[in-house]
Amino acid sequence: MRIGFLGAAGEVTGSCSLVEAGSRRFLVDCGMFQGGREAYTKNVNALNFDFDVREIDFVLITHAHIDHSGLLPRLIVMGFRGPIYATPATVDLLKILLPDSAHIQEKESEWQLRHQRRGKASRFRITQPLYTVEQAMTTLRYLVPVPFGTETRVSENICICFHEAGHILGSSWIEITASEDKKNRKLVFSGDLGMPNRPVIHDPEKVIPEADLLLVESTYGNRCHRPMEETEDEIVSAFERVRETQGNLIIPSFAVGRTQEIIYILADLVRRKRIEPLAIYVDSPMASSATRITLEHPELLDDETLELHRWVEKHPDQVRVEFVGNAEQSKRLNEIRNGAVIISASGMCDAGRIKYHLRENLPRGECCILITGFQASGTLGRRLVDGAKLVRIFGEPIPVRARIYTVGGLSAHADQPALIDWLRGFRKPPKLTFVVHGESSASRAFAATIQEKLGWKNARSPEQGEFITF
Repeated sequence: MRIGFLGAAGEVTGSCSLVEAGSRRFLVDCGMFQGGREAYTKNVNALNFDFDVREIDFVLITHAHIDHSGLLPRLIVMGFRGPIYATPATVDLLKILLPDSAHIQEKESEWQLRHQRRGKASRFRITQPLYTVEQAMTTLRYLVPVPFGTETRVSENICICFHEAGHILGSSWIEITASEDKKNRKLVFSGDLGMPNRPVIHDPEKVIPEADLLLVESTYGNRCHRPMEETEDEIVSAFERVRETQGNLIIPSFAVGRTQEIIYILADLVRRKRIEPLAIYVDSPMASSATRITLEHPELLDDETLELHRWVEKHPDQVRVEFVGNAEQSKRLNEIRNGAVIISASGMCDAGRIKYHLRENLPRGECCILITGFQASGTLGRRLVDGAKLVRIFGEPIPVRARIYTVGGLSAHADQPALIDWLRGFRKPPKLTFVVHGESSASRAFAATIQEKLGWKNARSPEQGEFITF
């Protein structure tokens, strides 16, 4: 049996592992590298598949985020025609995320080509999108929903089971039983694990007692999140400042998971009278669709979320959530000079409508930008977090005068203590443990922590492109 680390090894994005078991070859995740323009200059997304995709039998997707699913249409373009297994909620989310990803790429490609013709092209030459909306829609035909907790035979020698990961709606860690030479092996892929005791969805399910191979994420493997009380205090502080300065509060947010959690937290702060009644503008068609899908899966929501939803419905004067539709409505938001709370995608500020709101509000010292999630190296969001005084948006220099608030406690990823607690669910150490899906410093630090706190001497961070036989 063999596994190849084709992505998210020594970095956060581009999750993709190739597994060979007997005569079968399959992928676990097929994610896009997301690192701002650096991803384009390296051309990693276009050149990522260093194998014959027609030999892949099937794909397993842990969850719908683009860094775990965004190259699925590229796989289809290059000849893959097998089933793509995911949970029902993940399938529903992919139906909006993949076409949206294609739309963004098409628009980016058009913008680059237009500026190249005008002689204003940057060094990042993008002439064709990775895939089109039509190709993304074709990909959806290969999605196969598999409910949580259902052991499913996907080939004569491989069974799979999805377990709740608590990261976003439908997110899973995957248990795989693969036989080769009449010998069964257990493989566990953590995907992205969420923090326990967080709003909206259920906590991560406890891991199985034993495994031969484990891949565990490490996005926050070298740090602890702020307590939720401190996070709420930081959010309240941002609200108080924009109220005093009469500015706007802009919240870049991932459309799936993070937006819904932020709406919950803001509504709960209003209910507890920590902030005044407010109107929230959600300026992201994808976030609107993701919120609708979330409400269509009440079986995946925790009791606190369902209770708060009922409270909001009974008190429309306290919290009003307006989902912004077309581009004209989005543009009109920029006419609001104070009092607006605008949640918009993308979460790392590198695409979508958030760039327009940042262009309008970053130069205004009376405004606040609330960064609520991980910002990958090379992204606009990361530059803001790192204290840049000047950024470029749509090729224009934009001064940063707005106050930047970084709220680390809202991460949808488990921090180091939560990851260690999840790993303690193993009755004995897996034979092989690989620490992935984290920047190299975080992955190495978490591997060392696993060795120190759990005594798993074989835990390590693999190299990008490395293959091991086990």
